[in-house]
Amino acid sequence: MLQNSKKSLRAFMRDSAKTDEIITVPGPDSITDENGKPVMLEIKVLSNETIQKINDAYKKKAIAVDKRGQPYIANGEVAFRVERDSIKASQHIIAEALVYPDLKDPELMEFFNCSNIADMPLKVFPRADEYAHVSRAVMAALGLSSEPAQEEKESALEEVKN
Repeated sequence: MLQNSKKSLRAFMRDSAKTDEIITVPGPDSITDENGKPVMLEIKVLSNETIQKINDAYKKKAIAVDKRGQPYIANGEVAFRVERDSIKASQHIIAEALVYPDLKDPELMEFFNCSNIADMPLKVFPRADEYAHVSRAVMAALGLSSEPAQEEKESALEEVKN
């Protein structure tokens, strides 16, 4: 026999689900503050909705055509092809998630002579190792990749302590 008991939804009514969480992680070793210590990056944990909107902005839908330029027809309807620029989308996600440094800051963008925030991560972190470090940190904070290796976590904790 089915019971008509209504379960509480209180567990899902969390204030944390409506606010932006900021995570602080060590930046690349090659970027230091006035005291010679690596800077700390501040990363805003973006909502799934925000990440989806960014990904959708880098998706193009066009009519699929054959070599002669004729559209493909499937089940009586025109077929479409979807192209995604996942690299640009990832760069935009990084720029959106970083609170410090703020890659959308007009002064920083002017310094790098850049008008598109999706290009800013490559400008601010031009070395492959710097970009990889920042990309890994942001994607891990957003839950889009696995957590950093244990030795990276321990190294980061040591940096914070010193």
